[in-house]
Amino acid sequence: MPDPTPCPLDQLAECGAAQAPALVLRDRTLTYADLRDRVAVLAGWLAGRASKGERVASWSAKGELTCLLPLAAARAGLVHVPINPLLKRAQVAHILGDSGATLLIGTKARLTSLEPGDAGTCHLVGEDEVFDLAERAETSLAPSSHDPHDLAAILYTSGSTGLPKGVMLSHANMWLGAVSVAHYLQLSADDVTLAVLPLSFDYGQSQLLSTWYAGGCVVPLDYLFARDVVKACVRHRVTTLAAVPPLWVQLVETDWPADGVTAMRRLTNSGGALTIELVQKMRSIFPQAKLFPMYGLTEAFRSTYLDPALVETHPTSMGTAIPFAEILVIGDDGEVCAPGAEGELVHCGPLVAQGYWQDPDRTAERFRPAPRVSEFGGTAVWSGDRVKRDAEGLLYFVGRRDAMIKSAGNRISPQELESAALATGLVAEVVAIGVPDDRYGHAIHLVARPPTQVENFETALPEALRKGLPNFMQPHVIHWRESLPVNPNGKLDRTALAKEIGA
Repeated sequence: MPDPTPCPLDQLAECGAAQAPALVLRDRTLTYADLRDRVAVLAGWLAGRASKGERVASWSAKGELTCLLPLAAARAGLVHVPINPLLKRAQVAHILGDSGATLLIGTKARLTSLEPGDAGTCHLVGEDEVFDLAERAETSLAPSSHDPHDLAAILYTSGSTGLPKGVMLSHANMWLGAVSVAHYLQLSADDVTLAVLPLSFDYGQSQLLSTWYAGGCVVPLDYLFARDVVKACVRHRVTTLAAVPPLWVQLVETDWPADGVTAMRRLTNSGGALTIELVQKMRSIFPQAKLFPMYGLTEAFRSTYLDPALVETHPTSMGTAIPFAEILVIGDDGEVCAPGAEGELVHCGPLVAQGYWQDPDRTAERFRPAPRVSEFGGTAVWSGDRVKRDAEGLLYFVGRRDAMIKSAGNRISPQELESAALATGLVAEVVAIGVPDDRYGHAIHLVARPPTQVENFETALPEALRKGLPNFMQPHVIHWRESLPVNPNGKLDRTALAKEIGA
């Protein structure tokens, strides 16, 4: 088990050897010595612009500023609010107003897209100006001694149910998350991580923080096409690649030259389950790389991972708890479930966030006292996800309590339907949705994208599902699409699809 002692978040800049590469930008590479200097200068400027505990937001492309802000804001005693660059002005206005941010740093185009009143009293600064202003201020801050339990960041969820919620993360939450991930992924100082995920996403921040804890190098990449990711892997001899399932689907459909494969040591996945077929394709392209399927939620950063040695024999498992996490399966009676019994996943321990920013009602729904059997006690995250634990201790996802399809008196897991459809080989991507229906309660709808070079998929899929699923699980309607929408974090946008088909 790694050291469970939390430190102030900004001390991650101190973890690598001075002359080792820390951050590869388009025009230059920052060593760890450079990283320390730049964080110190940026933190000094921020401390002169805002008071301790105030929120500073960023709405910018992935680059030096967005990579350094998590550490610099923490060193200055401020709270960083990263905003997904794909969000639109109305969503950004909500986040600025809800967080009470006093400073917004962004690209010129994004800042000018805001309408009068969107930013309130928040001061706007173009990202191109920041380092010039910081260097002219001639103020640097040394590594901090902040209380690790002080608030360090507010990460806003994508808002799939209602307005986005701001999850409050402490220095300790983020430090121990980085330590945990670096430990179980076995990251080292010679690793190169390609950061393709949004840095406003907890999984995206993990790319940075866990790599820097290990003393490794990060290559941030904003990409348009899957082939851009492949080219970057070739160019930078990438050893670690993290993605969500929709991106993995694109990546396995792309040609990978040998130079993009040979250096790869590990692949990680979160934000949705991998299908057996997708796992097989990933393993065939990267036979030497370790594959880490993972499960997490922003409210507790990360909960479980599956040991790569078990991927082939238990490809649908969520695995077991990561370091510093205690994962319990609790039944409706409040007791720990027996092996094979379905219950709610409850996450206990020091990775649990501090709740939702200025939202006591929704905090009380999700952050509740840990079950009495918990070794950690205190506050736990009651995830709402339904899981099972087998006799070997491995966890399996069943579905979300509020996402279960209830059709003709049966509770049906959308994931089970989606897995069955994907297993036929007649769909490339699919989402199962329950649509209110007077006769069934919920009618079962599938929204699917067909694979390339497959004929007669419209008639073949229903026939295949009739052979593989019981009658009560048969879809009533199948909608075919050339592409499926994704949300700002790259996950399939179930909310948008549900609205589209009238769910």
